[in-house]
Amino acid sequence: MKKSSLLAAAALSGAAALLLAGCAGSSGGTASGGSSEGGGGEAAAGARACVILPDAASSPRWENFDREYLQKALTDAGFEADIQNAQGDVSKYSTIADQQLTQGCGVMLLTDYQGAAEAVAAKAKAEGIPVIAYDRPFSGADYYVSFDNMKVGELEGQTVLDGLKTAGKDPATAVVVYMGGDPTDGNAKMFKDGAVKVMEAAGIKPAAEPPGIWDQAKSQTNFEQALTSLGGKVDGVWVANDTNAAGVIKVLQDNNLTGVAVSGQDANVAGLQNVLLGWQTATVYKQVSLEADAAVKVVTQLLNKETPTADQKLDDGTPYISVTPVLVGPEEVKTVIENGDASASDVCTGDVAAKCTEYGVK
Repeated sequence: MKKSSLLAAAALSGAAALLLAGCAGSSGGTASGGSSEGGGGEAAAGARACVILPDAASSPRWENFDREYLQKALTDAGFEADIQNAQGDVSKYSTIADQQLTQGCGVMLLTDYQGAAEAVAAKAKAEGIPVIAYDRPFSGADYYVSFDNMKVGELEGQTVLDGLKTAGKDPATAVVVYMGGDPTDGNAKMFKDGAVKVMEAAGIKPAAEPPGIWDQAKSQTNFEQALTSLGGKVDGVWVANDTNAAGVIKVLQDNNLTGVAVSGQDANVAGLQNVLLGWQTATVYKQVSLEADAAVKVVTQLLNKETPTADQKLDDGTPYISVTPVLVGPEEVKTVIENGDASASDVCTGDVAAKCTEYGVK
């Protein structure tokens, strides 16, 4: 991992922490179940942030990290937080939003699921409630907070190139399969655009490209079919996230195919294990606490009737507050552990334990 990336991440985290400390009121507890609420401080009396997360299947991050980090940051900043998860159900997404709007929202922070956030944003804005697109872009949001998704894709593309170089393969002649994410997720295009920019500049052309999806089992099936169509020959696989990569890797293992370049993102437990074992070349680490802090900074400014500033804009002109991702290979896995985004007890199991010792993961 480059020191400059770590310093950028640390600087953003520190800036967000200072802002939250300056705005903090009394903290509240966390309720169990689908909704989380915290008591507001005097400066934010009546201010309520309504948050909808998309599911628990596309990535473990939503429930394991985003809920926790957003809850803590919002309540520490003195705001009441209503955080719920649509569990991959478009109708439930709409129902949750209607309930939240009925109870009252000062701002809505939405992670889109198959376009459901667009209708919710329209309802919210009709009531004069500002809307923040969190992690996934969608039409109708006032602001977008996410990682630099083009950069995520570029790092994934570089991962494939690094893996091919290690294996002594020429990118211009290598057999590389593209395994993208769900096209209804606005981030998926940015991931792909970034990856393609890097890979095709080096001469890579996709040998096969199954339909994009955020689903491990379907990715496994899609890759298995692609591999069969290629006569069992593959040198690299651009995979958009670690969950899908796990499906791809299962096929590689079943076919005794080693030394294949494989990318991913999220630095989840399975991804980190695959990186340590050498099945996955690297993973793009997106420290969720930094993204949550950046989002809460925007929430704080909006609830205080201030105008947030952004470092980028989406193609439709939406202000885009971006957070810097970093690449994690075997040597950097310990950084994810040290940051609390995975535990050594979860990662260092079975045959991974020896690799944890080798790379100082504890």
